[in-house]
Amino acid sequence: MTAHSNAPIVMQAKSLVKRYGQVTALDGADFELRAGEILAVIGDNGAGKSSLIKALSGATIPDQGEVFLDGQPIQFKSPIDARRAGIETVYQDLAVAPAMTIAENLFLGRELRRPGLLGSWFQMIDKKKMLEESIARMNDLKVGIRSMNQAVETLSGGQRQCVAVARAAAFAEHVVILDEPTAALGVKEGNMVLELIRRVRDKGLSVILISHNMPHVFEIADRIHIARLGKRAAVVDPKHISMSDTVAVMTGAKSAAELPHQALAH
Repeated sequence: MTAHSNAPIVMQAKSLVKRYGQVTALDGADFELRAGEILAVIGDNGAGKSSLIKALSGATIPDQGEVFLDGQPIQFKSPIDARRAGIETVYQDLAVAPAMTIAENLFLGRELRRPGLLGSWFQMIDKKKMLEESIARMNDLKVGIRSMNQAVETLSGGQRQCVAVARAAAFAEHVVILDEPTAALGVKEGNMVLELIRRVRDKGLSVILISHNMPHVFEIADRIHIARLGKRAAVVDPKHISMSDTVAVMTGAKSAAELPHQALAH
């Protein structure tokens, strides 16, 4: 299931500006994410990718510009605001707790509690319910892990990444943002994570994928957003553009106007 070019826009940014002292990280950046798509965001270092993602996930507040969710203007003051709005982010430095079990990690910071005898003061963590829900959610995403009671430190890098992605998918209502999810993984583990990302999209969530890995981008993305010098240089269709042309736009060797019409995604 891939997003159609006329699928509704789930998340949009218009004319975002972010300055850090003398450095302009975002210089009027635009962005559009459609329902049920995997949108890859690529760009050289300094292109404004991470500043864009931070603005969309509430990690930074843009100096100018607007962000819209389902057509409504929103202002995130923090990542918690974004999470409340149904946007989950998995950063490159995985926020998993190695000594805790997979089930505990899935519900980290959102533990399920049983009503206590003395009201809400003494609510016990409901480990049984968390374990049952973890198994259901991992099965739903077809993540093959033997036991949810395993400590995360016993897992491979790819399995840890799958736990982090599955946690995001379990709680996201709109958007999952993935920052370099396959960066430190070998071929087999990288493919395992890509397969999981497809399943997340097929559940109806929109996925923003930040990646330097062009083969992975071309394999999985429905559209590719190319960032350059703090702006959106182009949005291209990986089915109708070569990798070399994509890199040429990313580095400034070609402009979007020089691309064939069908290469541009709408």
